[in-house]
Amino acid sequence: MATEFLERCEVIEESYEFLLAYAGQGLPSDEGGQVRNFLQRAAEALTGLAESCRQAIRKSDLEPSEQYEDFCSMLERDVRDSLAVIHVVLAQASISSQLVDNLNASSHLRALLTDLFLIGEILRTPAKSMVTSTDQE
Repeated sequence: MATEFLERCEVIEESYEFLLAYAGQGLPSDEGGQVRNFLQRAAEALTGLAESCRQAIRKSDLEPSEQYEDFCSMLERDVRDSLAVIHVVLAQASISSQLVDNLNASSHLRALLTDLFLIGEILRTPAKSMVTSTDQE
């Protein structure tokens, strides 16, 4: 089963939910807060995520494999871009709610989350996702 991959997704989604709440607080800095911890946890979960997805897809015997490999390649790019955005935020001496609001609005992060929602649903219901090439015509 795709347990490890789905656990990584949960960490990323939980972090994003925290970031949404943090952005709405109007805080000028993260002094004494948990925002860095959530960003670091998300970054850790993202590291190796595409390979974890590939393994989950292989273990679930999802076909056609070419389409899933294309998806994993796209996921890899979205992970790389999201990590770059998260790392630039973590590099700041102070992380304000406004900065996190801008992070949340990042198209890179939103694309990644959409990828995770999509493949997570597929991996949770693998029988529905198995389609032969004749079914697609």
